[in-house]
Amino acid sequence: MINLEVRGDSGDVVARARAGTGVEWTDAFAALDTVRFPMLWALIPYGDAVFNQRQVPLLPAELDRLPAACAGDRVGQARELCQVVGQGQHLYLRFVGD
Repeated sequence: MINLEVRGDSGDVVARARAGTGVEWTDAFAALDTVRFPMLWALIPYGDAVFNQRQVPLLPAELDRLPAACAGDRVGQARELCQVVGQGQHLYLRFVGD
């Protein structure tokens, strides 16, 4: 499970996906095409990926294109956290691996 959270410059957690609604890692994520999914392709199950305020606006389009094996309720949580980052300043969307 890759958990989702928004953090500020100081590292404080501003928002977090509901418990159990992070990104469920499947082999389908590893198989994402780097051209169609340049942002989400960066996700790995055991590491963190951090997206800044200039990168986050690219994520919703990629979320729309996700194959069914990667999609689900978790996509809505990711969208909500993208909006939190877009509405604030000095915020980062973090995908936190196990």
